[in-house]
Amino acid sequence: MPVRLKDIDTTLRKLLKPEEFDDYCPNGIQVEGKGEIQKIVTGVTASRALIEAAIVKEADLILVHHGYFWKGEEVTITGLKKVRIQLLLSKDISLCAYHLPLDAHPRLGNNAQLAKILGIIQQAPLGPAKKHPLVLSGNLSEPQSFNQFEAFLESKLGQKPISIEGRSKNIKSIVWCSGAAQGFIELAVEFGADAYLTGEVSEQTVHIARESGIHFFAAGHHATERYGVQALGEYLANEHSISHTFIDIPNPV
Repeated sequence: MPVRLKDIDTTLRKLLKPEEFDDYCPNGIQVEGKGEIQKIVTGVTASRALIEAAIVKEADLILVHHGYFWKGEEVTITGLKKVRIQLLLSKDISLCAYHLPLDAHPRLGNNAQLAKILGIIQQAPLGPAKKHPLVLSGNLSEPQSFNQFEAFLESKLGQKPISIEGRSKNIKSIVWCSGAAQGFIELAVEFGADAYLTGEVSEQTVHIARESGIHFFAAGHHATERYGVQALGEYLANEHSISHTFIDIPNPV
């Protein structure tokens, strides 16, 4: 039985509380399509490939982590953005995006789901965002060597991470933040963690890791953020008795 788009929007806003975040993009409905929803497709990024795949699945709503209208982005709807939005509107498909609120959710969020996939036992949050922390600390269920954990990440996330070996013989304590969070490495160093795990790496990150002696792993922005939106889609499917399909558009970054 179809559910109103308005009701799905209300469910997401109550769950994720976007008004409590200072984000880089609008959270919620970004492109409005039909008013009744039966099929949801989720994905990491609202790329043309995801939209075309969702059209094949006859989706009424696409729910993503990375949507449109970012701060500093060109506001005109031209070029690639025009093609993407035109595809959505031509099929009356709505686009809904949640960025930081999905990263931070304590159960369905990217960081929480990444910990679940990797078997990390969560401990205390780190960083300035105390109400909705984006950087978390915890322990591996069993200590692993650098090489063991590198291989473990590859087996779980499907791609080989960029890794910098630290000084400790084994990795037990770990700090992590999904996506492009390499800038938080010094929080992990100050905390005294054996390792820091995130999605991306910058040139200076390598030097910080080498000089501080922390093990560092950049396991992929996409790879570390594919699980939150899946969990959110399943939540909506169960809450509203509608169909949900996650579509993974491969991305090596």
